[in-house]
Amino acid sequence: MKIGSRALLLILQNAPVILFLVLLVVFGLMSDRFFAFNNFRNIIIQAAPIAILAIGMTFVLLTGQIDLSVGSSMYLTACVVALYMPDMPWPASLFAVIALGALIGAVNGFAVTRLGIVSFIVTLAMLFVLRGIGMWLSNTRTLMFPDQILTLNRATVLGIPSAIFAFLVVFLCAWALLTQTPFGRQVYAVGGDPDSARKAGLPVSRIVFLCFVLAGICAGIGGFVSITQIGAVGPKYGDQVEFAAIAAAVLGGVSLFGGRGSVGGTVFGAILIKTVQNGLNIINADPYVYPLVTAAIIFLAVAIDGTRTRIIERLERRTIRPLQAV
Repeated sequence: MKIGSRALLLILQNAPVILFLVLLVVFGLMSDRFFAFNNFRNIIIQAAPIAILAIGMTFVLLTGQIDLSVGSSMYLTACVVALYMPDMPWPASLFAVIALGALIGAVNGFAVTRLGIVSFIVTLAMLFVLRGIGMWLSNTRTLMFPDQILTLNRATVLGIPSAIFAFLVVFLCAWALLTQTPFGRQVYAVGGDPDSARKAGLPVSRIVFLCFVLAGICAGIGGFVSITQIGAVGPKYGDQVEFAAIAAAVLGGVSLFGGRGSVGGTVFGAILIKTVQNGLNIINADPYVYPLVTAAIIFLAVAIDGTRTRIIERLERRTIRPLQAV
């Protein structure tokens, strides 16, 4: 039984890779355009905003929390740029969305750590509050962005498309923070066992607070990269994108229960989701199938995470033997 459990765990841990290979074969057989270099390049470019968003979500999930407000945060920050900063240089707009995203994350973190409200409830409420503010500011109109924002999508840095470059910068910073700093080790410790982390003297509330701030920052950056690609935002912009970010993180091995996962796996999950959407588009699938497939991916991600967690707990559980009489 133990060998079988370990084999199943190995399959579950590599399920995203297996699924990705299956998708490559299926879509490649259905369309010869799928394996074109430019198509894979476009997949990564399109996946960049979701990958950035999911990286921020990873920090929150690692602490055993959740943030459902990131999509609305993207919408509000985009509205602010379009309405109040149309003539500002793009670096100023980028700084503004980062600052506003950090503020939104700080509000979420304060409500969770100081007021003791469950993160699901806090961020669900913020989802509606932030979208409502954005719709009020924009009068539910579709907002257009100036050419200086749109030209960024065509720009390159060291020969790398700007969207991919931004995603790589965020990824490297997040990877270094989680794997090369004491803060990263503390994040895993808090997610693994917050009570033990607190007894060990770790500032649990501050760590959780900072993770929400990082998620807000990533939401602002992801939204900025996204608006350079689409050039306009409407009331539905960013709607339900938080579920794609959660699915990407969980597909990449991040546990919904906290304490396990990596930003590398999260990025792979985001690319996997965009590969599915790109493949469906190439084979001219019915657009009504898209949400069904996305829902199936989310269900699969949660099912894999739940099963994987149960198996790991079973394998790590120590058998306590009764004391024998002397």
